[in-house]
Amino acid sequence: MAASINKRRKKNNGSPNVAVGAVDLSAGIMGTMLRLAMPVFAEQLLHMLVGFSDTWLVGHYLPEPKYLAAVNSTCYLMWMLTELFVVVAIGSTALTARFVGAKNWEDAQRVMNQSLLVGGVLAVGFTLLAMPARHAFVGMLSLEGESATLAVNYLGWVIPTLPFIMLEAVGVACLRGVGDTRSGMLAMILVNVVNISVSWGLVLGWGPLPAYGWDGVALGTAAGHVVGGLLIFTFLMRGRSGLSLQRSQLRPQADLIRRILRVGIPGGLDVMAVLLCQLWFLKIVNQLGELPAAAHGVAIRVESLAFLPGSAFQVAAATLAGQYLGARDYQRASRSVWLTCLTGGGFMVAVGVLFLFAGEQLAGMMVSSQSGVAAMAAPLLRIIGIGMPPFAVAMILSGALRGAGDTRWPLVFTLIGYLGVRIPLAYLLTQTFNWGVEGAWYAMVTDLTIRCILISYRFWHGGWQRIEV
Repeated sequence: MAASINKRRKKNNGSPNVAVGAVDLSAGIMGTMLRLAMPVFAEQLLHMLVGFSDTWLVGHYLPEPKYLAAVNSTCYLMWMLTELFVVVAIGSTALTARFVGAKNWEDAQRVMNQSLLVGGVLAVGFTLLAMPARHAFVGMLSLEGESATLAVNYLGWVIPTLPFIMLEAVGVACLRGVGDTRSGMLAMILVNVVNISVSWGLVLGWGPLPAYGWDGVALGTAAGHVVGGLLIFTFLMRGRSGLSLQRSQLRPQADLIRRILRVGIPGGLDVMAVLLCQLWFLKIVNQLGELPAAAHGVAIRVESLAFLPGSAFQVAAATLAGQYLGARDYQRASRSVWLTCLTGGGFMVAVGVLFLFAGEQLAGMMVSSQSGVAAMAAPLLRIIGIGMPPFAVAMILSGALRGAGDTRWPLVFTLIGYLGVRIPLAYLLTQTFNWGVEGAWYAMVTDLTIRCILISYRFWHGGWQRIEV
């Protein structure tokens, strides 16, 4: 492998991956940023379309509120499952980016192999634990009756695919650290084509396919992740962007695993804290009744439009910060992140303006047969439209800090925002002042504003540039 990498270095003037999509640090920041962000934007767009497809499919062909409440809650459950491997993913992206920025391809290769080893162990353990615990997971959402039963059935189909979800999450994270964001996009294209085709075919019973109804939605999700995981595995088996699976490097290397986890554990705790607090937040909303719960879910689906540029530029900021720090170019590291934040934030604010003036029309596209749901979802979109600027800054800068390996302070800010602001304020506004689901969303925007201020100060302070990984 080392010989192969050396040959590529000679061919590409010392940068082994210029020809295959990794970051060229000598290029302009704007062009590099866009080349990193655009494939992720396309990847997230495809992911969003699957969510839209599931909601539209259920809203039009399984239109009872129990199905809408269940499908909206399963988006949180899928988020939880896909983030189970975030500890490894965050650590592997940060270390891979640093090593590639320092032109240390041998250690970048070791990081990828060790990350997949740790991820594989976690995938087996999580699968064995999650299957018997799926009723408890659904219970966390305060779903009741048939909606809860539907969500439990959904998990029963999806949990066995956790090893494939791990391959997607960790494999793509390593490739992003190198600067290859196109591989994740290609995997997501295949995932979504399979997901949508199988879901629609099995819900409606196309041709010779049986009509499974609700279970068809879950089977489509499961099939998509199996195919996506296998594609990433194939990429890495054959070698992709300077990284390849090597049997000799799959033996545990305690020193490197500790480094991956030292960066990844605080970042993973941050993401898991967000997830658990979001589930707590959803529980508050679900207690308001099926109609507010359905409106909240539809608004979340539409709000995912803002996540497209946010997620794309968050990944770009993480890769640029990590690689420029690896190259000891601190000025470009800072400048690239601010430029990424300004560009991605501009896109997110534009989407926020759309929410302000076309919220009900956007919600109505999801559930045309549920006019009461659309009307209740529209004010929620207007609320988040106003909160889009702080949301953008908090989202993109937190990604940059993680890419730099500075994962502890974002965890602190997350705990302050959720436990100190969002959750208690949501209880106050929904239960004491009876503002309903709108009160919960006002609490969310207040949390985002405070975290924006805290994360901006941390980045301006510059301590992230001195983090050792």
